[in-house]
Amino acid sequence: MFDSISTSVYHLITCFYLIDIIGKLSFKLMVTFKKKRERRLDMEDKEKIYYERGTDELRLKNIIAHKLVQELNNCPIEDSERKEEIIRELIGGVGVNPSIEHNFHCDFGYNIYIGDNFYAGYNCTILDMAEVRIGDNCMIGPNVGLYTAGHSIEPKDRNKSGYAIPITIGNDVWIGGSCVILPGITIGNNSIIAAGSVVTKDVPTNSIVAGNPAKILKSI
Repeated sequence: MFDSISTSVYHLITCFYLIDIIGKLSFKLMVTFKKKRERRLDMEDKEKIYYERGTDELRLKNIIAHKLVQELNNCPIEDSERKEEIIRELIGGVGVNPSIEHNFHCDFGYNIYIGDNFYAGYNCTILDMAEVRIGDNCMIGPNVGLYTAGHSIEPKDRNKSGYAIPITIGNDVWIGGSCVILPGITIGNNSIIAAGSVVTKDVPTNSIVAGNPAKILKSI
């Protein structure tokens, strides 16, 4: 009799334990789904620009920009005056004292707006199919990519069209080397993006983020 009761109690405890585990897993799945849904809705709420790839208009704009980019990257190192002239001709809006290191690339240039004392390290790529606005006193490390452009997840005709969402970066932001900033991202003032991070969602003001995907480590 006692063995029967003990077995029943054991089975009952096991059932409660399994129910608890299932409940926790279900909660985690619900939280993950909610975060993904909020991210998707947030992206949908932001200004999306749709475009057709390979048109004559886009090709002409690319050629104009790429000629200036080529001249910028081949400009004599000591000729800082000419280098700044090219930057101001290429970029849509430029503050005082801009500095862009060798091997810079962009789509159009005119969709990029940079504030005072802007610095971009080697191999910086800005895909400005939509606007990229960067505040004052910002530093971008080497091998950083700011990508406003994206494509459909559906494979059919993915190579024929795309969309772009603006990127906004506040004042006094430091982006470490080899970071990627994805379409539609806003980075608040004073924040730091640690080297190697992939930023998939907005970064609050006065924050340090790191990782892939980037997560908040601490507040400044």
